[in-house]
Amino acid sequence: MKKLPLVAILLIASFFVGQLTARVVHSKETSAVLPASDGNWGLGFPEEGKTPTGNATIDELKDYNAYYAEDTDDKVIYLTFDCGYENGNTAPILDALKKHNVKASFFVVGTFIDSNPELIKRMVEEGHIVGNHTWHHPDMSAMSTKEAFSKELTDVEKKYEEITGKPMNKYYRPPQGKYNESNLQMAKDLGYKTFFWSLAYVDWYQDNQPTKEEAFKKLLGRIHPGAVVLLHSTSSTNAAILDELLTKWEEMGYTFKTIDQIGGSNEATSV
Repeated sequence: MKKLPLVAILLIASFFVGQLTARVVHSKETSAVLPASDGNWGLGFPEEGKTPTGNATIDELKDYNAYYAEDTDDKVIYLTFDCGYENGNTAPILDALKKHNVKASFFVVGTFIDSNPELIKRMVEEGHIVGNHTWHHPDMSAMSTKEAFSKELTDVEKKYEEITGKPMNKYYRPPQGKYNESNLQMAKDLGYKTFFWSLAYVDWYQDNQPTKEEAFKKLLGRIHPGAVVLLHSTSSTNAAILDELLTKWEEMGYTFKTIDQIGGSNEATSV
């Protein structure tokens, strides 16, 4: 049997490595559509202004009480924030929301809820939803037991009730968008609805914040009817532009709903 030249072997190896890398890449705005079993939420944007494709469809996710967008032609936005820690940007974000009378959802981790009870109280008092982003922000797809999975959520629930005197709404966002079918089912069994997103941008690096122009290019160009928008409360860019961003979305004809209303469910919340 004739041996392949070394160059050919290297080219073939590079191809398969590239294919593997493409399958496991995790990105909030990748153009690849990943199979649900890979455990990383990914989006593809075939056309601006239209609902992007996810690596699971809206209908597939509904089986697990999970969502990434609403299937609608109505110009409605579900605005959400992930809160990993507090660095002074949450209050101006809340100020902008109050100015526009927009209610949002804040997915909090243990560090945030434990260290910022007054901000949690303000969110609740101003009509926002506080959702569960787990206590330690781990890779939840690696949780092999329901007990370990549940503890990450119940520890946040307990702290929320301690601060507010009310039970926590059972809305969950997987840290880093990492998931699998097993823990989507675990969340459902615990009474949770899981929320991914259909629009986000790279806003979480504190020392490398996007410019206003970069933010608007993504957040205005890719907005679409039924969008679940993910922003980070740590972003100084988000704090600086939110007032103007909300104005621009409103000028485009968009209105705002909270995630308890997605799909027209209009559930009662504990706010």
